[in-house]
Amino acid sequence: MVVSRTEQHVIKKINPCWKLIDEFSFKSKNLYNLANYMIRQEFINNKRWIQYKELFQLCKNGSDYKSLTSNVGQQTLRLLDKNWKSFFTAIKDWSKNPSKYLGRPKLPKYKDKVKGRMLLGFDNNKIHITDGFIRFSVKAFRGLNNQFATKIPQEAKLMQCRFIPKATHYVMEIVYQIEVPDIAHEPKNIASIDLGIDNFATITNNIGLKPIAIKGNVIKSMNQYFNKKKAIIQSELMLVNKKHNSRRLIKLTTKRNNKVKTWMHKVSKYVIDYCVENNIDTLICGYNAGWKQESEMSKKVNQKFVSIPFEMFVQQLAYKCENVGIRFIQTEESYTSGTSFIDGEKPVKSNYDKSRRIYRGMFKSNHGVLINSDVNGSYQIMKKVFPNVFTNGIEGVGWHPVSIKVA
Repeated sequence: MVVSRTEQHVIKKINPCWKLIDEFSFKSKNLYNLANYMIRQEFINNKRWIQYKELFQLCKNGSDYKSLTSNVGQQTLRLLDKNWKSFFTAIKDWSKNPSKYLGRPKLPKYKDKVKGRMLLGFDNNKIHITDGFIRFSVKAFRGLNNQFATKIPQEAKLMQCRFIPKATHYVMEIVYQIEVPDIAHEPKNIASIDLGIDNFATITNNIGLKPIAIKGNVIKSMNQYFNKKKAIIQSELMLVNKKHNSRRLIKLTTKRNNKVKTWMHKVSKYVIDYCVENNIDTLICGYNAGWKQESEMSKKVNQKFVSIPFEMFVQQLAYKCENVGIRFIQTEESYTSGTSFIDGEKPVKSNYDKSRRIYRGMFKSNHGVLINSDVNGSYQIMKKVFPNVFTNGIEGVGWHPVSIKVA
């Protein structure tokens, strides 16, 4: 099976490549805004959409297009065309299902005239890998050759290179395709994950291994430090010039986001290594899309919960499972925390009774047996996907997890 993957490189201001990339990103923004103005005016005044082929003919002889290489200019116009297609798709869906959206989709916006920067894109015929380094065939970018070492396999098929502007840096992404193992086997050895705060990921299984709980104190500590420093910086800003943001705050946020992402990669790698080592062929993860918007926890707990990017972790698990041939299933986890695994209850509304969580971290069955609440939820997530996974009885399954710290 062929899948797409992305390798990222961070380019900071101290990098010799910065000036060239920033210059072309600025020019790309100018072209994007010009083309977007043409489309918006035509749509607003005449209700007509200028699509890519016509847009290219209108822009190709202009100074904004000529200031870029042809390949970059085309990629910029294609990106704008894609944004308009997404807008029309969203409007059509919104008219039928407005409850799915937080508001009416808006027209694609302009980029900031002075500070704005635009994504740069190159086709696969403009990049290649030689001796473990990325090389560019575009004349203006040949000075970047041998600047970026890569771990992309030589047999991989390169698809695209793009430079994405961030607040304090650029991210270079190399998109490529590789072959991964096909998943043809029937589910047999199954593990499931319950996501949380104190226990970031509680993993249970149906093969008799003791449950494990990866502690969430590392990411809690990161967020606590970030929130404390952010509050100090914002209070200083309000006292001095009544602003809510600054380069100092942006750098703090970027650093925190990078640390969180790195930790998520470490945890997801640990989970995949655990599955491979124990011959797990199917991994289930409970995750409810939009649960942060609907969160009704206390202000203190909600701050911890909302600031943890669970979706990032789920996405990492999905592609890492794919890489090693493990079936990955994402499922919603409603009623799993308040129904009893020990009593054989199905995770449905009629069985839901959260009062059996007698205190934090402990669930009491109808017969008085105590089980860790996250372990109970993880088992119920497994049963939600495979109701008959424990048809031979639950003897030998663990009630309490082994705590694991991933740093």
